[in-house]
Amino acid sequence: MKKQSEGRQGALKRRGTLGRPAGATENQKESILDAAEVDFSHHGYAGTTLREVAVSCGVTQALITYYFGTKQQLFEEVFLRRATKISDDRVQLLREIEARGKDVELAEIVRAFLKPIMALRSTVSGRAFIRLQARLHTEPPEVSYKLRNLAYNESTGVYVQALRRVLPGLPEKDLYWRVTLMIGAYLYAFSDSHRLEVLAKDICNPSDPVEVLEQLTCFVVGGLQAAAAK
Repeated sequence: MKKQSEGRQGALKRRGTLGRPAGATENQKESILDAAEVDFSHHGYAGTTLREVAVSCGVTQALITYYFGTKQQLFEEVFLRRATKISDDRVQLLREIEARGKDVELAEIVRAFLKPIMALRSTVSGRAFIRLQARLHTEPPEVSYKLRNLAYNESTGVYVQALRRVLPGLPEKDLYWRVTLMIGAYLYAFSDSHRLEVLAKDICNPSDPVEVLEQLTCFVVGGLQAAAAK
């Protein structure tokens, strides 16, 4: 993942023209990222201001500017902080599966892709990131396209190759469509829309991580194994 790491460092390059404000600490930097993550997830990029983030985390706007520069730079670091780890964890899980030297099952690949982001649902901040990511496609293209590509293109390409090996008869066009639909399915399933609580009260439990992972895996595997589109 060297290229991804280098790209991330380039995207997050900080301005060096400001002096360090009195009382600035690394803990404050993390607190700003945590607060901004929640604010961006609730109000989106356009609807969030640095002033609001400053109020949310109890610091001055000048301190946010010192650490992150512009609002776009802050948004980039908020997103890449978790997205890069998700991407790295996905590749690591896949490598561990492949290192066993046995035939890799389709369901194993799908679970390895889903598990890193699935783990975020157990925390408030993790759920905020999932909401933020789900609404990324509604953000300005100059913000969203670069971040999505930087965070996920390389790792998603690794999974496409792994899926191609276990689904050799599936046309390339169908494979890319289905990988994209898999991403859309998990974004909706993890978005806490509460739709299942209305449609299937006391039947489905979207708060149960095991149930969610297995249902998603079954759904995605079925779609990937379906006959090619005509």
